[in-house]
Amino acid sequence: MDTKILFAELKRRNVYKVAVAYAVVSWLLIQAASIVLPAFEAPAWAIKVLLVALAVGFPLAIIFAWAFEITPEGIKREKDVDRHQSIAHHTGRKLIGITVALAVTAAGLFAFQLLRPKSQPAAHGSTTILAASIVPAAAAISDKSIAVLPFDSLSDDKANAYFTEGIQDEILTRLAKVADLKVISRTSTQKYKSAPDNLRDVGKQLGVANLLEGSVQKIANAVHVNVQLIRAATDEHLWAESYNRKLDDVFGVEGEVASAIAEQLNAKLTGAEQKVITARPTDNPGAYDIYLRGLSIERNRYSNSNYQDAANAYAQAIQLDPKFALASARLAVVRSFLYFNSIDRKVNTPAAIKEAADRAMALAPEAGESWTAKGAYHYRVLRDFEGAVSAYGEAQKRLPNNSFVLQNLAFVQRRIGRWQDAEASFTKALALDPLDVPLLSAMGGEFYSHLRRFNEAHASFDRALAIAPDSETAHAGKASVLQNEGRLTEGAQELARIPENSTDDFVVASRINQAIFERDFDRAIRAADRKLHTIPPGQSLDSYTENALVQLGYCQEWTGRHAEAQQSFTRAIQSIKPTADTVVTADADNRPSTLALAYAGLGQKQKALEQAQRAVKDYDTDAVNKPGAMVVLAQIQCLFGDNESAIAVLPELLSVPAGLTVANVKLDPGWDPLRKDPRLQQIVASLAPKG
Repeated sequence: MDTKILFAELKRRNVYKVAVAYAVVSWLLIQAASIVLPAFEAPAWAIKVLLVALAVGFPLAIIFAWAFEITPEGIKREKDVDRHQSIAHHTGRKLIGITVALAVTAAGLFAFQLLRPKSQPAAHGSTTILAASIVPAAAAISDKSIAVLPFDSLSDDKANAYFTEGIQDEILTRLAKVADLKVISRTSTQKYKSAPDNLRDVGKQLGVANLLEGSVQKIANAVHVNVQLIRAATDEHLWAESYNRKLDDVFGVEGEVASAIAEQLNAKLTGAEQKVITARPTDNPGAYDIYLRGLSIERNRYSNSNYQDAANAYAQAIQLDPKFALASARLAVVRSFLYFNSIDRKVNTPAAIKEAADRAMALAPEAGESWTAKGAYHYRVLRDFEGAVSAYGEAQKRLPNNSFVLQNLAFVQRRIGRWQDAEASFTKALALDPLDVPLLSAMGGEFYSHLRRFNEAHASFDRALAIAPDSETAHAGKASVLQNEGRLTEGAQELARIPENSTDDFVVASRINQAIFERDFDRAIRAADRKLHTIPPGQSLDSYTENALVQLGYCQEWTGRHAEAQQSFTRAIQSIKPTADTVVTADADNRPSTLALAYAGLGQKQKALEQAQRAVKDYDTDAVNKPGAMVVLAQIQCLFGDNESAIAVLPELLSVPAGLTVANVKLDPGWDPLRKDPRLQQIVASLAPKG
């Protein structure tokens, strides 16, 4: 057929118009699918299937337009239609009108996707992410930075939510082992929903260029995992993949995802990193399932019951697979925390903690988790702070993006007086976990406040409260800082923001101190009593409650309730030292000094002084707790009339980190025996602000 005749025939049969109309319809379908499919959590391959179907359909549409014609009687083969009766030109005009309308609709959808307003991220629970200003302005965001957002659990059984969280955590943990990446910790990412709308804002708040979204569906022995990597600034989907595996083969998915993301972000992996991010933690699906349950339980940090339940889960996982190194490492860390805080020490013994840490190191000597367990044992059990710093340093080399390791390293660095190093470690931890409220609270109350850098302490608490306005611990911590500054009115206002019936340990301690500094001893007694009434009969007291009991005794003594005070002091001693041969060792909460104060309350001078002096010696290598032990010794000395010794140590206590403030000396009734001593007045006056 002649070329001119062919083109004329193509035009007469509307083939050109059909081709254009098909392209416009395809564009419209793709725009609609890109909006609708994500709303229904459709897998990433759904859009690919649509594209293939549209591509295959194009030549079929062209063939149809050439071979057939639409007539008033229906669709007929073109050769069967009389050309004088053909209405192809009318059909063509209608096709042009329809095509224009569809093109306008498609363009509108395209504009909607580009310009649609972004809402604020939804947070879990009552937590509210206020604005990017929560996170201070930082350096330019690296292209090799990523946050793994909470995965969506698509399982019908909501009890499987722990499994989805576990898969997300394991992918995040593996990515965090790549030194060439910056990976945000889960504590911060969990503040967001699974697929937030305003990805650009989320990226800015977390300080990352990329976000990983995903979903997990577990049905019986089958697991479906869907993940997609997104550029935060542009909403561009960089990579997506779906995995369908049996439960006993799900371990490989985590390593595959981590490797693929590292490749997409052009991260350079060492041979050791490639090995660890693809390693199988265990070959026992049952052990792995229980391990994930333990991780889920443990996430509610600072809860003793949660830590105990998590320890039980890890112990069960080890029973199923004695070679499960990660479970042994977590068991050692959790039990060391419980031992450190005097929780069920019959189970959480030094020997049990050492056994778990040693097993992890023997099974996986190059794993950062094993070194973390070793650090926990040296820190919390042996109180070998130098050994702990060394172990945490080795862990940090292998877990370069692990905020937990950096935090613990900072805590130990404080203990040996390396305050500048501790600040650097805290700062690095916060960069990886910018929305971690407990971390911000610890920096405010257990670091900046110890250094009397009160403005920075308040900034840390204010940042924590911007993230979690209802955080009782943060409000109580800020109130304690205000008390140390002598700003009692503001401290009272901060405590008033906490529900009156709160039994949080930090809240109770801050309320008792506030009342004592205000000399409202009856209110302090009520606060201590309220805490004590929450303890079930027969249950042992923790260190916070023992300290509250001793404070209760002194308040009762100051209000003339001598017999009640004697009962409180006696109860505290029986709790701390239930038998004559009980050894009271140095711990996180200065219990040896609490025991000395209880002896002093009973008037047992010799026992009180010996115990206080022993506490100072026990804490000799602890730059955080030694000043507190020295304060107790000095107060006991002046209580029994040895003003000379108490006065002699005050200048040091008013200058060393974690020591006294001028407000402490002015407001604490424990210094009343020195109140009229001109030497005390001279010391306080010399440290008072000038001008």
